[in-house]
Amino acid sequence: MGGGETARDGAPAAFQQPALSVRGFARNYGETVAVADLSFEVGAGEILGLVGPNGAGKTTTLRSIAGVLPMQAGTVEVAGHDIARAEVAAKQALAWVPDEPRPFDVLTVEEHLEFTAALYGLGEWRGRADELIERFELTEKRGVVGAELSRGMRQKLACCCAWLSRPQVLLMDEPLSGLDPRGIRAAKRAIAELAASGTAVVLSSHLLDLIEELAGRLLILDRGRGLFLGSLREARERVTDGAHASLEEVFLSITGEGSAPSASTDGGLDGAGE
Repeated sequence: MGGGETARDGAPAAFQQPALSVRGFARNYGETVAVADLSFEVGAGEILGLVGPNGAGKTTTLRSIAGVLPMQAGTVEVAGHDIARAEVAAKQALAWVPDEPRPFDVLTVEEHLEFTAALYGLGEWRGRADELIERFELTEKRGVVGAELSRGMRQKLACCCAWLSRPQVLLMDEPLSGLDPRGIRAAKRAIAELAASGTAVVLSSHLLDLIEELAGRLLILDRGRGLFLGSLREARERVTDGAHASLEEVFLSITGEGSAPSASTDGGLDGAGE
């Protein structure tokens, strides 16, 4: 996979160099295998949906790509920079929205953005910060400290900070958690527009409707192993009889007992090791 694939079904794209490249990634926790020999790429402007049951290795994968967890095996390159060998350069091109954002207790919303701008060495950032605060409906909270923000407001703040640097790669772990319906709509639109501007997005969520709506390709994990990598159309063709099967039906077919293809079958990680 990689170079000549499309960002969405039927949309032409030619990714000369992937914005994100993961090769042979593996991680154990003691004797427990969290992720085993995982390889994939994400091109600029592409949204990759990362899905799997609880304990599949999704969050471990995202935290390792983000540099939160040290690499044990394999390589991760962000915008051509190896996360282990050129950590600062890789992280300059990366933004990360975790499943449980934890802002600084004593910094206000506005100060979080100022701190983020300093970390990334941004020059003219205040105008963009004001736009993001308005977009994510934090205008009335800009002077509120992190300790006083609700779960949904913390999520919105994490998105503001992630968007501020216009990252080349954005990682998102359950980004809609805690958001109200209006916040969900705004976040989905913001994700789509950021990808359209050229950012490679890895979107992990149990909300399969969200993945089906936004993602051009799927990476399905189960028990630390990649079971499928490709478009929803390809997944429908390979693991179900119906051309109009929902992502939920595809997901259950791939991960269901006795029906999940292995990574070496035609329905697995095609070309992931190329």
